[in-house]
Amino acid sequence: MPIPLKIDYLSIAEADLQDIFDYIFAESPSSAQKTINLFDKNISKLALFPLLRKTVNDPILRAQGYRLLIIDNYLVFYVIIAGHIEIRRIIHGTRNYAFLL
Repeated sequence: MPIPLKIDYLSIAEADLQDIFDYIFAESPSSAQKTINLFDKNISKLALFPLLRKTVNDPILRAQGYRLLIIDNYLVFYVIIAGHIEIRRIIHGTRNYAFLL
């Protein structure tokens, strides 16, 4: 079994997650908690299998090592750096993401 990598979040990614939670919470507190649990479950899997997710289509971001995890309607952008995973952004899939990263 592979050794799990440490997962770190950039502060902007933490803010993204909080914004998602707040937005959903306004409509349904229980749905907001379920969504956060779904993020936690799926992002935690990256610790063991970080390369199973696809690289991004954008050639500039791909050259910078960005990978993409899709969770429902959200895109989790991350890179693998020096033996750990860095979550860089978590955004809704309908947003134009190139300028955000």
